[in-house]
Amino acid sequence: MKILNVSISKQRAYLLDDDILFDAPISTALKGVGQQKDSGCTPLGWHQVRACIGAGQAENTVFVGRRPTGEIYTPELGLQFPDRDWILTRILWLSGLEIGKNRLANVDTMQRYIYIHGCPNSVPMGKPLSHGCIRMHNKDLLALFDLVQPGIKVLIHE
Repeated sequence: MKILNVSISKQRAYLLDDDILFDAPISTALKGVGQQKDSGCTPLGWHQVRACIGAGQAENTVFVGRRPTGEIYTPELGLQFPDRDWILTRILWLSGLEIGKNRLANVDTMQRYIYIHGCPNSVPMGKPLSHGCIRMHNKDLLALFDLVQPGIKVLIHE
C-alpha cells in the first residue's frame, strides 16, 4: 500500500510502497507544526489526499481557491505581486483522518485548506517557509501527482 510520508525535520516527502518510489525536498510552515485553524502551522498526523487538482494544466498555472486563474507564473508576475502566496501547477488537497487532532472543529485540515502544492522555482526547499501548506518545486510535484490518487494516506510527522 502506497503511503506519502512527509518529514518536517528532514523537510522531505517520500512516497513509499515497500521501496521509496519518490523522494523530494519540501517546505513546510515557517510557524512550525500545529493543528489549530488560522495558526499558519503545518498539521501533524494521518491524512489522506481528498482531491488531486490541476491535471492537464500547464506548469506554473496559478491557482486561487483551487481554480486556475488563467495566469502562468513568471518572475515578472512575482515582482508585480510580491506578497502573494503562490499556489502553482497542481494541488493535492489534504483531509485529516484523526478526529480531534486534524479532523473536525478547529483542527480540521481540509477546512484549513492545507495542500501539497507547487511554488515558484526560486522559493528555497529544505527549510520551513510556507503559511501551513507543504510546498514543492513544480517538477517534483508533477512527478508526485502522477503517482498518487485521491484516498492515498499521508503521514505528516516531525
